[in-house]
Amino acid sequence: MPRSSAAVHVLHDNPEWIPPFRRAFEAEGVPLVEWPLGTGTLDLDAEPPAGVIWSRLSASSHTRDAPLAKDAARSITAWAASWGRRVVGGQHVADLEVSKVIQHAALRRAGFDVPRTVAVFGRDGLIDSAKGIEAPFITKHNQGGKGLGVRRFDDHESFDAYVRGDDFEEAADGITLLQELLVATEPSVTRAEFVGGEFVYAVRVDTSAGGFELCPAEACALPGTSAGADDGAGSGAAPEPMFRIRPEITGEDPLIRRYRSLLADLGIEIAGVEFMTTVDGRTVTYDINTNTNYNPEVEEGLELPAARQIARYLGGLLREEVRNT
Repeated sequence: MPRSSAAVHVLHDNPEWIPPFRRAFEAEGVPLVEWPLGTGTLDLDAEPPAGVIWSRLSASSHTRDAPLAKDAARSITAWAASWGRRVVGGQHVADLEVSKVIQHAALRRAGFDVPRTVAVFGRDGLIDSAKGIEAPFITKHNQGGKGLGVRRFDDHESFDAYVRGDDFEEAADGITLLQELLVATEPSVTRAEFVGGEFVYAVRVDTSAGGFELCPAEACALPGTSAGADDGAGSGAAPEPMFRIRPEITGEDPLIRRYRSLLADLGIEIAGVEFMTTVDGRTVTYDINTNTNYNPEVEEGLELPAARQIARYLGGLLREEVRNT
């Protein structure tokens, strides 16, 4: 494997999410080559490019004119692995990224408290299936991201009208989740970030503004605002950041250690795991995001940002690949 041509090849479906990582890789001196998902061809008899294959497939890829991205990611990573390439975020990770059912099953099997959930295949069975879920409850799309399909229903009558109406939102894979409504002790959730299977930091995400789209990425920020931040209009106070570090949570926290073991068992090297504490004393884990993005204000305040840690980790894998070839 020639040293001059070896690189980290990043598979992705959203070029707007790449610039922070490109800067981090440049700072670490690690070559990064973009590989857009969902177009082009794949010669299965040709040798993959030299280096490391890193998949950043997003569950919401179909909302960005990339409906074939998930199948492309599965195909490319399986092909690259068959040639002996080092793959981060391979086929099994792609399966988990695009299915909340698979995530829920993995979390439940590992003993985590998860939301009461019913998966409904197709539209026809939704109304009858919801009768077994106590109101209020929410819906989600199985292939989610960006809060896709997340709606709250305070009674079954309004849900029935929604399912029968023209505003019904079809899930990309036809699977809708019916899920208990979790009420947090305070308007926030926590996201624990891991790189190379090791804990990086935990971020508190303020949910007081309502809604379910909690994108932390640089590309999600409006001009002149923090990504997702409340503008504090009319309060007379400085705006409260939507994302901030929870320094009291460390790698020795029992829950973090359990997450680390879970990711190791699942073969996931880079991920964010989201959880919340409810008013009835539960700590509920509800999402594993293998296409993790980082809030720029949070990253800027750190001596070693998570994006740089990814660049270092993948750079180390790249150097190992070069040595072994």
